[in-house]
Amino acid sequence: MKSNWQKAIFSLLKSKIELKHSAAFSSQATAIVLIGSIALTSFSLVSPSSKYQIEILQIASASGAEFDPIKAIETLAVKGRAPKTGYSRSAFGPAWADVDRNGCDTRNDILKRDLTQITFRAKTKDCVVESGVLLDPFSGESINFQRGERTSALVQIDHVVALSNAWQTGIFKSDLATRKSFANDPLNLLAVKGSLNSQKGDGDAATWLPPNKPFRCNYVSRQVEIKVKYNLWLTRAEKDAILRILSNPPCLKQN
Repeated sequence: MKSNWQKAIFSLLKSKIELKHSAAFSSQATAIVLIGSIALTSFSLVSPSSKYQIEILQIASASGAEFDPIKAIETLAVKGRAPKTGYSRSAFGPAWADVDRNGCDTRNDILKRDLTQITFRAKTKDCVVESGVLLDPFSGESINFQRGERTSALVQIDHVVALSNAWQTGIFKSDLATRKSFANDPLNLLAVKGSLNSQKGDGDAATWLPPNKPFRCNYVSRQVEIKVKYNLWLTRAEKDAILRILSNPPCLKQN
């Protein structure tokens, strides 16, 4: 039979919405809850007599609850870019590592997520994407992807917050495991038109935006969400550019 605290943790793990729950501990105990993208926004811990009681007042899931980029951006520090000293691709671990240990590298995971009409290489357990169709978010174009020496580059995987930008806005202070997670985080990755990914380089919202204007709201909102998740800062120009986009009527309707 589950104890009160086990029931509370079980309910918390299942929930993707706000909830209120309390659990009493009959003896001294420590509760550790690891919940992916769920963040505890507030909690209180009190000790009535010899018992421990934890009350979870509110939780918000990045995948289930509404993310408000206009509110979230105000939680981020604003300062200049740090030097690029020490930056390299290897500072983020091996390129396209299989961080979720599903047998497929991250590039193929994102191609599988973002493409349609996919065909896989034989005997790869539906892992290596050989071909597919991308509705490119950056341009709005439909692009046929075909794996090959001359054709693979037509579709590239973009880091929504570029690795170099992340390095210069705080992730240089993080350990290798965190940087590796950042480089392979699906939230920070999009399959896009290769030439536009190259054009973007390590630009932020102040220096580069997708030509497909209807996608810009989603694009900068995602940048804010990523920077919040990894505790990165913004430059003043970057913040101003993001707020200009988010304050446009079409974006306000989306948010």
